[in-house]
Amino acid sequence: MSYDYLVVGAGLYGAVFAYEAKKAGKTVKVIDRRNHTGGNIYCENVNGINVHKYGAHIFHTSNKEVWDFVNSIVEFNRYTNSPVANYKGKLYNLPFNMNTFNRLWGVTTPAEAEAKIAEQREEAIEALGGREPQNLEEQALTLVGKDIFNILIKEYTEKQWGRKCSELPAFIIKRLPVRMVFDNNYFNDRYQGIPIGGYNRLIDGLLQGTECRTGADFFQPQYREWRKYARKLVYTGAIDEYFDYSLGQLDWRTVMFKTRVENIPNYQGNAVVNYTEREVPFTRIIEHKFFEFGKDSETGEPIKGTIITREYPVTWEKGMEPYYPVNDDRNTNLYHQYAELAAKEGVLFGGRLAEYRYYDMDDTVAAALKLAATELY
Repeated sequence: MSYDYLVVGAGLYGAVFAYEAKKAGKTVKVIDRRNHTGGNIYCENVNGINVHKYGAHIFHTSNKEVWDFVNSIVEFNRYTNSPVANYKGKLYNLPFNMNTFNRLWGVTTPAEAEAKIAEQREEAIEALGGREPQNLEEQALTLVGKDIFNILIKEYTEKQWGRKCSELPAFIIKRLPVRMVFDNNYFNDRYQGIPIGGYNRLIDGLLQGTECRTGADFFQPQYREWRKYARKLVYTGAIDEYFDYSLGQLDWRTVMFKTRVENIPNYQGNAVVNYTEREVPFTRIIEHKFFEFGKDSETGEPIKGTIITREYPVTWEKGMEPYYPVNDDRNTNLYHQYAELAAKEGVLFGGRLAEYRYYDMDDTVAAALKLAATELY
C-alpha cells in the first residue's frame, strides 16, 4: 500500500503530525524502532502507577491553542510541579523563592533576600574586574551569588553535563529567575498538568485509527527506500544518523534510569527531589505516584505501595537514547552543516532529535501543528 506520509518516530511530534494529517484526509503510516509508541513520554503501568519510563514529564504552557489541543484528546489533571532540592541532607524549595531564601539565610522579607543576593552578586561582578563572564560559573555567580550557586546549581549542573561549570559556556544560563514570594510552583506558565491516566492516553488518542508499526527501524533497507511506501517522509530521528554520520557525530547527554518498587506508601513525600551535591551520583529521584496524587487513575483508590526512579546522567554513545544536545561551538556548527544537507533532501525534518535542540512538550506540539498547517492546508 502507498501512503501520503511515512512518519518516522511515534513520539509526540510524529503523533501530532499524524493526527493532523489523518484529519486532513491523508493516508499515514507511523513507524518507530522502539517496541512502543510515545517516545520519551511513554508510561508503563506498574501496580496501578503510571511510571514515566524515560524521566519525569510535566506538561506546561501559556499557549492556549496548544493547551486546548491536548485537552481535546485527553483531560489533564491539575498537577503542579514543586520540586525540592536535597543538599547534604538539607531540603530547599525550588524554584528560588522566599522559602528557599529563608532556608538559606533565615531571612523573612523580600527586602532582606534582595539585599543578600545583591551583596553576593556585587562580589562576583567585582571579581571579574570589568570583563564579561566567560563561563557558566562566572555567569551564574553574577546572577544569584555564591550561596545559591554553590548549594543549588554548581554540583548538580556538573553532574548533569559531566563537565565543570567553569568549562561550560556562559550562554547556557542567560537568566536565573528569583521570586520574592513564597511560591513553590516551578513554572510560570498559565496551564500545567499531566494527562489523567498517563501520557499513553494522549498518544493513543493522537494515533487512533492510524497505522502504526513498532519495532520497525527506519534504517533497515525496506524503509530506507521509503519512496516505495509514501509520497512524503516526516523524519523525527537524529539528523546525523539520517545522514549516516557522514559529517561527524553530534554529541548528546543521556540518562540512565534505575527504577524500584518500594513496599511503603510514601518514599520521599514529593514527586521530584533533586540531589544537588556531587557525592550523590544521581541527579534526582522521581516518585511516580504523586504525579496523579497517589491514586489509581482507574479506580481513584489510594495506592498502597510506591515506585521510585533514580536518574543518572551519562555521556551518550551509539545505541543509547539521546536526551540533551550539547550546544557548544563544535556541535552547533556541525548541526548547521547537517541542516544544509537536510534542506536539499526533500524530507520534512522535525522534533528535538532532527533539529538538535531541546524542546519542552508544548513547543513540540506547537512545532508539529505549525508544520501540519503549512504542509496540509
